[in-house]
Amino acid sequence: MRFATLAVDGSEQAAVLVNERWVPLNAIDARLSGDLMALIASEPDGAALSDIGRRAVDIRPAIPIEAAAYRPPYRHPRKIWGIGLNYGDHAADLAEKTPEQPASFIKADHTIIGPGDDIVIPRQSERTTAEAELGLIFGKVSQSVPAARALDALFGVCVILDQTAEDILRINPRYLTRAKNFPGFFSFGPEVVTMDEFLSDQEIQDVVVATFVDGVEVRRNTIGNMTHGPAELVRFHTDMMPFFPGDIISSGTPGAGLLHDGAVAKATVSGLAPLVNPARKERG
Repeated sequence: MRFATLAVDGSEQAAVLVNERWVPLNAIDARLSGDLMALIASEPDGAALSDIGRRAVDIRPAIPIEAAAYRPPYRHPRKIWGIGLNYGDHAADLAEKTPEQPASFIKADHTIIGPGDDIVIPRQSERTTAEAELGLIFGKVSQSVPAARALDALFGVCVILDQTAEDILRINPRYLTRAKNFPGFFSFGPEVVTMDEFLSDQEIQDVVVATFVDGVEVRRNTIGNMTHGPAELVRFHTDMMPFFPGDIISSGTPGAGLLHDGAVAKATVSGLAPLVNPARKERG
């Protein structure tokens, strides 16, 4: 199933895609919140989600895909983990080696923007990049999850554009949190797709992730070429701490595209709708 959050009558409303149209969840059932995070936090099983889809079929009004105004799927996950240098090619771009264990960092929810929102290049940076990534969204409280069951812990996946102030990071690698946490440095959406649908016609190792800037492909690679694949990322991080419904692991990029004032960044992941954000330089 495919979920999104849309701008509807001046508010943000979670919706489910049925027959090429978005049906607001609260039109299906008044008890369903307009917040997609609330649905994920309820830890629905497959039967509950199928019931939502079945009941949505006859609901009117609905919003055609081409008329949808997408917002961030949700705004306040308890945590966002990013993964650095998870492809050898990208590590080489930064004159680094891929680490033996995941090189991870935390981002705060003030960094969140949605499709079409501006990525603001901070005035402190002259080299800010955008990085396409596959996002892993937890669907249940998870701790010490074995790799063999790791994907079962996920509600679904999304497309991410993760931004980095590379020049700040190059001053000192200890500045990673600073370089990753400017406002607008985490875009995700436009949809959240459940694991069963995402993997219905593809193997996860064959999924292709690609970064574009101004319509030019910067780099693409497959999940199978990650140093640490999705299952290992879930295992490694849940061994460290508990994860909660809606928490996100941004699994690493095949390559980063340099942004400039007026640039347009795009991330694509096979099986998901693309994510596009314009960029502008912070004034003042």
